[in-house]
Amino acid sequence: MMKVQIVLLIAVVLVGSLAAQTPGKTHKTAEGKPDFTGIYEWAKSTGDKCSCSATIFDKKSIGPLKAGGEPFFEKPTGDPRHDEPRDFCMPAGFPSGMLAAYAVQIFQSKTYFVLVHEFQRMTRIVPLDGRKHREDIEPSFYGDPIGHFEGDNLVIETTNFKRWTLDDHFYDNPNESRMHSDALRTIEHFRWKDPNTIAYTLTIDDPKIFAAPWSQEFSMKARPDWEANGIMEYECQENNRCAGGKCQGN
Repeated sequence: MMKVQIVLLIAVVLVGSLAAQTPGKTHKTAEGKPDFTGIYEWAKSTGDKCSCSATIFDKKSIGPLKAGGEPFFEKPTGDPRHDEPRDFCMPAGFPSGMLAAYAVQIFQSKTYFVLVHEFQRMTRIVPLDGRKHREDIEPSFYGDPIGHFEGDNLVIETTNFKRWTLDDHFYDNPNESRMHSDALRTIEHFRWKDPNTIAYTLTIDDPKIFAAPWSQEFSMKARPDWEANGIMEYECQENNRCAGGKCQGN
């Protein structure tokens, strides 16, 4: 009888230990907020088109264009520094880089939410301390983010972008790129969909281009099995050459 009790006790301890390691089930911060710390697969579309290996929004998600607004589509110029600046180590920018098919690691504390993307080592440091957006700073590729919790949802609002490509649409259609303006504002929602999956919603609000904000749903799978290797180094060298060494432009 004693052996049976010991076996049962060990089983209970093991089950409890496994449950404690399951993301989203029992992982809370000391303040009782959802804790998203861990390594994840990149954000993948939950719609018909899976943006699994390229940062391309679903066409059906994109809202109507604003009449008389700034151009959404931009033709290639033949200058690779314009048509695909990442060939020359320029940043992918946000939101494009967030959807790239590389691992994402999240570090969370009481005052900061930090995302480190394996693609281009894109790092976003999001204050959670209630501060406002910064003023009098230069527009940037990744903008100025601030975050807060709404119940079990982490909400990140980012502003102060420079004009840049919205996604990798030109890989589907080499005749045009899709752009966002310097008025872009993004809103992200992170919440646990199930014990191993983050539901990630990204809203695009660009009043210079779109008639109204629009959103797309994504999911991010927790990958604790990637913890041992961690995020790999992404190196891009300034003197990268175009395919076949044939570059146009100066």
